[in-house]
Amino acid sequence: MKILIVGAGSTGGYFGARLMQAGRDVTFLVRPARAAALRETGLQVLSPLGDFRVTPSLIEAGGIDRPYDIVLVAVKAYGLAAAIEDFAPAVGPETLVLPVLNGMKHIDVLQARFGPERVVGGVCRVSTQLDAQGRVLHLSPVQELVYGELSGTHTARIEALHAFLSDAGFDTRLSLRIVQELWNKWILLATLGAACTLARASVGEIAATDGGDAFVRALLAETVAVASAAGCAPEQKVVDGTLALLTAAGSPLTSSMYRDLVAGDRVEVDQVLGDLRARARRAGVAVPLVSAAFIQLDAYQRRRDAR
Repeated sequence: MKILIVGAGSTGGYFGARLMQAGRDVTFLVRPARAAALRETGLQVLSPLGDFRVTPSLIEAGGIDRPYDIVLVAVKAYGLAAAIEDFAPAVGPETLVLPVLNGMKHIDVLQARFGPERVVGGVCRVSTQLDAQGRVLHLSPVQELVYGELSGTHTARIEALHAFLSDAGFDTRLSLRIVQELWNKWILLATLGAACTLARASVGEIAATDGGDAFVRALLAETVAVASAAGCAPEQKVVDGTLALLTAAGSPLTSSMYRDLVAGDRVEVDQVLGDLRARARRAGVAVPLVSAAFIQLDAYQRRRDAR
């Protein structure tokens, strides 16, 4: 099988480099500037599990001349529309499109463009970022990729995908409940993102304040209520684990939205909070704290984009 990884940033770069290290046939679709840098330095990964470097096979927009078996989409959610135009020629009748974006809105967008039968669900759990030299920094030993048919069925093609991705230096799991897994991650990301951006603080800093615990609990209750209204209520152990993570004393954990906000970069506000808020409205679920975070970040984004 041949896989096209859309984006060689921290997430796509990490999983793609691991797959290359395991001998898989991997090509990265990248922008010209990233392509030039990778041709000069190679794709470097610095990890607590061991540093390594690979020489990636690269292609740029306009250079795709055949379909791939798998297209792994690993771009920021706000870059999806442009990315789709770039990788569309790689999607053929038998191609599986595996997105690992945040939220759920991207599923609808990809299904509308390529058909429901082409898209499978994916959730990645990995903490990575690019440093100033363009190297992928793997920040913790966690490195899991979960995937499955959105219908919840067990198919030959998902087994083939599982075989291709497994035993490649990171943890993999085939899930028959991938929609629930997507919601579980969305609950975590939306609660964490809203809490950090509203409080302008890390998890531990929020926990240390008078009322911080109640603030996080209220936010979590809102996101869980939206998931429940969609028929995807998380198990109690998931809720308890999420709450423990987001109220841990002294924790330095922050959301990527908060880090992007502080850096003055674009944020995934529409995909992580805006879409959740829209679904809440359609279901008649009140989400005042999620709405407050969305309004603040949307105003920031509009101000930034107007510069």
